Amino acid sequence: QVQLVESGGGLVQAGGSLRLSCAASGRTSSIYVMGWFRQAPGKEREFVARISVSNNIKLYGDAVKGRFTISRDNAKNTVYLQMSSLKLEDTAIYYCAAGKNWGDSAASYETWGQGTQVTVSS
Repeated sequence: QVQLVESGGGLVQAGGSLRLSCAASGRTSSIYVMGWFRQAPGKEREFVARISVSNNIKLYGDAVKGRFTISRDNAKNTVYLQMSSLKLEDTAIYYCAAGKNWGDSAASYETWGQGTQVTVSS
């Protein structure tokens, strides 16, 4: 019932910034947590950030702490990922995910977006 669509990916220079968006539609009332994951070629999907829809609690993966910020706009059913001080190793496909329970693993999320490519160049 829930559908997620990511947008905002692209090519950015190292040290630059980029903001990703994730728009949720359908039965959004069932969503408890929204998260961002990323996956680089040949690597497993990595947790980036998550946010509670109800109480705005935020958590970040170690690799992005201090550089990325997750936020939400409940009126628009949209979650954002503001990425700053981007590094080459941030290059990956970024996925938005929605879940009914609080968790830090991909298995905790029931619905996934199609992904948006972020490429950081030197």
